[in-house]
Amino acid sequence: MNAQPKGPRILIVDDEPSIRELLSTSLRFAGFGIRAVANGAQTISAVLEEEPDLIILDVMLPDMNGFSVTKRLRSAGYTAPIIFLTAKDETDDKVEGLTVGGDDYVTKPFSLDEIIARIKAILRRTTQEDEESVLSVGPITMDQDTHEVSVAGTPVELSPTEFKLLRYLMQNTNRVLSKAQILDHVWEYDFNGDAGIVESYISYLRRKLDPLTEESLIQTKRGFGYMLKTEQK
Repeated sequence: MNAQPKGPRILIVDDEPSIRELLSTSLRFAGFGIRAVANGAQTISAVLEEEPDLIILDVMLPDMNGFSVTKRLRSAGYTAPIIFLTAKDETDDKVEGLTVGGDDYVTKPFSLDEIIARIKAILRRTTQEDEESVLSVGPITMDQDTHEVSVAGTPVELSPTEFKLLRYLMQNTNRVLSKAQILDHVWEYDFNGDAGIVESYISYLRRKLDPLTEESLIQTKRGFGYMLKTEQK
């Protein structure tokens, strides 16, 4: 990337020049290193040239949509956070974006202060260091340094947000966690009060963990929340 402040590097992707300029100027002023591009192909090239620490990605791009870009980046092993930027404000769109590997979803028109706060929250939780490097709960083992997860010895590939959700559940084994608690600790802010995001991510984790265990380790306590329960021998 070009000569920039030495803060985290952010790639801005939007086909509207005014949006690119607004975000670039504001985020540079906030201390971030910035590169801005206008379409999906340029995004993939920019990531290959020098991996940014976070991407702000418009969903509606001229050559391919942001969801397709994200799928390609995730399949290529890019794991840094992605924030979707779009005029759409439908829950289904949010869930689709998070399903393909996004970490957050901001709708236009947006508040610059809100975007900066969300960027800082996401970067904080992706870089925070924990005292214990390896967590083990029942058949699940998680290496917090390498971000590797295995179940009964079988490697499991998780998105960054799935990893953080599972870590929070593992840190609170056999304790019921409410959706509000999960939103606060995993996303570190109120995701527009959208508890459906938590339900979706619990479902994603179950699809990946359940085939490797005799019974589902993540239990639903209706009216209360979710609990990671160790297997009973």
